[in-house]
Amino acid sequence: MTAVMTTVREPFIIAELGTAHGGSVAKAKELVDAAAFSGADCVKFQIVYADEILHPNTGLVPLPGGDTQLYDVFKKLEVSPAFFAEMKAYAESKGVVFLASPFGPRSAAELKRLAPMSVKIASPELNYTQLVREVARWGIPVFLSSGVSTLADIEEALVLFDEAGGRDNVTLLHCVTSYPAPLSEYNLRLLTTLRGIFGVKTGISDHSLEPEPVPCIATALGAAAIEKHFCLSRDDSGLDDPIALPPTRFAEMVKAVRFTADIRREDGETKALTAVGKRYGAGMAGTILGNGVKRLSPSEAANYGRTNRSIHALTAIPNGALITTGNTAPLRTEKILRPGLPPAMWEKILDCKARAFIPAGEGIRLEDICFPL
Repeated sequence: MTAVMTTVREPFIIAELGTAHGGSVAKAKELVDAAAFSGADCVKFQIVYADEILHPNTGLVPLPGGDTQLYDVFKKLEVSPAFFAEMKAYAESKGVVFLASPFGPRSAAELKRLAPMSVKIASPELNYTQLVREVARWGIPVFLSSGVSTLADIEEALVLFDEAGGRDNVTLLHCVTSYPAPLSEYNLRLLTTLRGIFGVKTGISDHSLEPEPVPCIATALGAAAIEKHFCLSRDDSGLDDPIALPPTRFAEMVKAVRFTADIRREDGETKALTAVGKRYGAGMAGTILGNGVKRLSPSEAANYGRTNRSIHALTAIPNGALITTGNTAPLRTEKILRPGLPPAMWEKILDCKARAFIPAGEGIRLEDICFPL
């Protein structure tokens, strides 16, 4: 793939439409129109296949209609490849970049056939070795989210880009994987820390409810990209609509970000930080800036190892049966299942025998594997 994304200005502003379209082409086009009119440079979709993300036994989530199987929620978000082909053409006709997140080999293959200008890897897939390695080989710009991750997790992902030719195409998005994410946990000085450690551009994927403070402070610190969820109304039925920005608020964010970017470009980071401190209050700005030390935020720490990918049994695996690509996969653990080994271990356990019975859906641990002598 040789497509190259050229951005005229930074930060590159991404309207995360996700699955807010509900599978409706008409609503998806309305979202694209509104995002473009609100000043977004890019509209982002998610190519969802439930089987690529989690196991049917993962557990329930509370929804307005009652407790619902999380797997069924994702299943309802599936649409045909033709939907995304139409959305890519429509977005580009409106002058905005089409961006999408794949979640496994099927969605990645479908996205690749669309010849996208760029691609997004979501935070839970940062440690999905096989997916990241595949996307790195495409040689196009990648937005890599880093919520619910450690420095070691990020480095392991970036090494896969090094092996594929280099990390120059990567923009690492700092993220607090909580919905909504508290302003007090953002620690935006991490943008500078991560740039220094990994030698890549950095930006922010913002799940806070407020339209301006996090994006503007990130911009003052030199963010190359800003991603924010977008909706037509917070009362709509999309999974992320309650924490997304409707068009008028998104437009306010874009205006404030561009203003801050102009100050930074003309007068430097110190002046830009002073300006946002005056705008939002020194106390709030200082809280959002944080200390720049990478750590799991309090609101996401309990999900480490559960939101991320690990190796799970697709079917019940009898004692003595071989571990294969047909009965295992790297999935999100989520609600009630036990986590398993990291995806980087998948190839190492294939064709080994199960040491004991492994129930369908459960994570596969070292003690479940009989390695050959």
